[in-house]
Amino acid sequence: METVCPIDEKCASQVSALLQPPSTLQAQEYFDNLISTRPAHGIKVRQNTHLGKGVYAQLDLREDELVLKDQMLFGIQHSSNKVDCLVCSFCFRFIGSIELQIGRKLYLKSLGVSANDCCDMETSSQASNNCCDTDSSDMENESEMKNHQNLENCVSTSSNVNISLPKGVVESLMNDEFALPYSNKFPLPSAVSCPGGCKEAYYCSKSCAETDWELFHSILCTGERSESPSREALAKFIQHTNGTNDIFLLAAKAISFTILRYRKLKAAHLKRGKCISPDALDGSDLSLLLEAWKPISFGYKRRWWDCIALPDDVDHSDEASFRMQIKELAFTLLKAAIFDKECEALFSLDIYGHIIGMFELNNLDLVVASPVEDFFLYIDDLPYAKKKEAELITRPILDALGDDYSICCQGTAFFPLQSCMNHSCCPNVKAFKREEDRDGQATIIALRPISKGEEVTISYIDEDLPYEERQALLADYGFKCSCPKCLEEEPLIC
Repeated sequence: METVCPIDEKCASQVSALLQPPSTLQAQEYFDNLISTRPAHGIKVRQNTHLGKGVYAQLDLREDELVLKDQMLFGIQHSSNKVDCLVCSFCFRFIGSIELQIGRKLYLKSLGVSANDCCDMETSSQASNNCCDTDSSDMENESEMKNHQNLENCVSTSSNVNISLPKGVVESLMNDEFALPYSNKFPLPSAVSCPGGCKEAYYCSKSCAETDWELFHSILCTGERSESPSREALAKFIQHTNGTNDIFLLAAKAISFTILRYRKLKAAHLKRGKCISPDALDGSDLSLLLEAWKPISFGYKRRWWDCIALPDDVDHSDEASFRMQIKELAFTLLKAAIFDKECEALFSLDIYGHIIGMFELNNLDLVVASPVEDFFLYIDDLPYAKKKEAELITRPILDALGDDYSICCQGTAFFPLQSCMNHSCCPNVKAFKREEDRDGQATIIALRPISKGEEVTISYIDEDLPYEERQALLADYGFKCSCPKCLEEEPLIC
């Protein structure tokens, strides 16, 4: 018999209310308002009797036309990707300078930390702190570079070979004491530290830092000014997510977001002299909690453990035990890290499972192109004489970086409008970043002309896979695809 979470029993009515789907009218108003705040061209979210929500063209759209730029509701950079890319923790724009991006990557590489390693949180966190908070006076003797002769003497070799740069070069890059040629063509915003003092989150501006603090980070910060009830428990939770599935941290952001919205709504409620609802439980107000939860309520949800496939190394006879373990472990760690008594219903196992399920079913890859790649491509495209002169400095650095010099910012995010787009194995739009798209917003581009009234569809999987493989992958989403491509390829039953 499956164990029932005590909070699920205690807060059953609240949990049920939170998971109740919004009405068609509420959904229409919400998505119409969202579209009005986005760069969106001629689209509308409508209810579809067969598929739930869907996005439809209100105008004829041309091939390669921008259909939508959608701001994420929740997003995270993959923990392993932080080794290669220093980005704003809110908008995911690259920050610092070309020199800092390169110097930081080389420094972490010298410690034996790479994007492919499963390094422990303490090591990578300390390394990251050192990269952003280096005191130039500590390295003054090592970083003097009166000329570039040492770099000129470096030999260009295969990127698979570990190249050692002259002493002090990496530190000088990190401290912006050594300007690379033409790096001023790729200016980046200065890194702004976390207001909570965690030295793990950095931002492109004070505005992004303050917004992230107000929406999510004040509860999830491990710094001295954190509002987490237990920073020790929070550190354990983050370490667990980094070692297993960082989508757990995304769920924590969703819950923190709701708690902070609830507190803000309650403060405004009391300021207006209004009393807490008579049906309030332990000082909480369900109507305010529902309002705080509202942006999440519109996402399509199924329980996470009901929609994930069983790993290959788990025997089917152990399936029940496996699913209970992942439920209890993730839930226990999160509750210890950010529990809030007034929002207790948010910590029910059912709510937690539905939030992660929503992400598993709807998330889009978060991708932001690296300016470091653009910088080296710029050098490569210079006229011969200028290129030869610049490469006396840049070639040894490029060799030291190796093949991963061009790694982009990578993560996962939930986009409220994009998530309304249904799947097709012959989609008419795709997520595609253009040259000017340099932050974490989702950019949706038309693959072909789309007629007015036609549904706007995107592919959830690799649509070039064989029919059987596509259907197997889509089974996790809870449907059998019947798009024109699948109907054409479906085997005949004799």
